[in-house]
Amino acid sequence: MTAVDTPTPLRPAVTPRPRPGAGRVFAAVLRRDLMVTGRELWVILVQVGLTPLFMLFVFDTILGGQGIVGRNFADLFLPGIIALAALTTALQSVALPLVKEFGFTMEIEDRLMAPLPTSLVAIGKLVIATVRGLLAALLIYPLGALVVGSAPWRPAGLPLAFVVALLGAWIGGAIGMSLATTLPVQRINVTFSVILTPIIWTGCIHYPWPRLSLPWYQVVTALNPMTYVSEGVRGALLPEVPHIPAWVCLSVLTGVAVALTWLSVRCFSRRAVQ
Repeated sequence: MTAVDTPTPLRPAVTPRPRPGAGRVFAAVLRRDLMVTGRELWVILVQVGLTPLFMLFVFDTILGGQGIVGRNFADLFLPGIIALAALTTALQSVALPLVKEFGFTMEIEDRLMAPLPTSLVAIGKLVIATVRGLLAALLIYPLGALVVGSAPWRPAGLPLAFVVALLGAWIGGAIGMSLATTLPVQRINVTFSVILTPIIWTGCIHYPWPRLSLPWYQVVTALNPMTYVSEGVRGALLPEVPHIPAWVCLSVLTGVAVALTWLSVRCFSRRAVQ
């Protein structure tokens, strides 16, 4: 009698999981970074509270108490402080971590290995920096009001102020990314001082641009994107004060944001390849 071979049952074919799309991966990366931002809210508070609030305290409370500046100076100054917080917080939020991630820690490799185009990795960094800059701008308003005791309030101008602060934060993030991906690590601290100082003091933070009496200084300040952030927020909250028209601020900031986005993404992609 011969043994009858029993047929081996066929195993069902294993269907490979579909590869997640770039949009889904991009959303997951952003969600993770937003959670980290929520846990590091105190860091944003520290970034907001140092330079902007000390400047507001000294210029308004100290100098105002001595009669050196007028009592309404805080109303002119606070919109500039909001613009300063938005742009500089976004700049520092993307620049300093990128220096570390492209440096000795090489943490950026985890992002570059994700199924995402390199350009989207860079855009994600800009989005998170912009969110942090907006949070800083939103926090500096009530904190500044507590420091000086009052703040300009115009609900009709809040949408314009928000859009201007958004563009300013995006520009700050793009500047930070461009610097962090092009400069050597040893020179990044010195470069920050060289870049931030003229941005702050020629950005019309302390004064309205139309009231400048030096024509050459008006030209210098007009070359600084911070000027249009300060003037846009100031015009939105204090329309009775002379300021650069809103359409000019929005046009310039949009053009600068597009140009710096292209530049920063290009610098990031080149550094990632290296």
